[in-house]
Amino acid sequence: MLSLVLIGCTWGGTSLLLSVLSHEAKICLETILIFFCLAGTTLIKEVEKVFDALDISLEKGRRQVARIVGRDTTELSEQEVKKAALETLSENLSDGVIAPLFWLMLLGVPGMMAYKMINTLDSMIGYRTVRYKDFGCVAARIDDAANWLPARLTACLMLMGSLFLSTSFPLSKTSLAGRFRQMCYFSHAHLSPNSGWPEAALACLLGCRFGGGHSYHGEWIEKPYIGEHERPLHRDDMKAAVRLNRLAEAMMLVAVMAVTMAGMLYAKC
Repeated sequence: MLSLVLIGCTWGGTSLLLSVLSHEAKICLETILIFFCLAGTTLIKEVEKVFDALDISLEKGRRQVARIVGRDTTELSEQEVKKAALETLSENLSDGVIAPLFWLMLLGVPGMMAYKMINTLDSMIGYRTVRYKDFGCVAARIDDAANWLPARLTACLMLMGSLFLSTSFPLSKTSLAGRFRQMCYFSHAHLSPNSGWPEAALACLLGCRFGGGHSYHGEWIEKPYIGEHERPLHRDDMKAAVRLNRLAEAMMLVAVMAVTMAGMLYAKC
């Protein structure tokens, strides 16, 4: 219930604040809020730092990846650290960029702010551990609903983007239809109804395997594998994933701008 109150207050408070501002101040505030709600660049930099830290030592890599993942990292191997970073990168593309832009496009800045509150609550308390499973259940279910369509849209944007970055994915020689079938198959292997889509898309495009069990807050959570090929991950894989993220973000921004301009033209008619 507290989750619903916080989400409602975020929506209502943002709507009320924007309604009392002048046109110029409203545009300025909306621009600032949109800027701070999009987390694509920040996460990309953090993932790059993980790979940089691993070049120094495994321990530094573990500490760095702990900044962006919820799992316990003290016992992770070098490959598990890299997997965790790339899994988070793909998931964040949906949670941190595509989904906020999706709700901005549908419901404006108040809708985007409400979504960010939903996502924040899920990140804080939406775990499947004994400690959080009851209290965080509502937040997790709302987050699942809010991300259902954006997660699938993200995966499709990644597949479309891969057509323009074919040299970055040398291990993925299948057709677009083949990639789509692989993605759909492995997306259902994830415990989350949404996170599996961008993770499956990246795993299929890189020709690698994500997932597997990990410890969260001291409790072991078993997870299925996503992807067919267990292989070492390298810096080139990270660079390819970053390029794909950037392209997917750009494609979504173009879509949002097109819808916004169409709405403005329609309003003038």
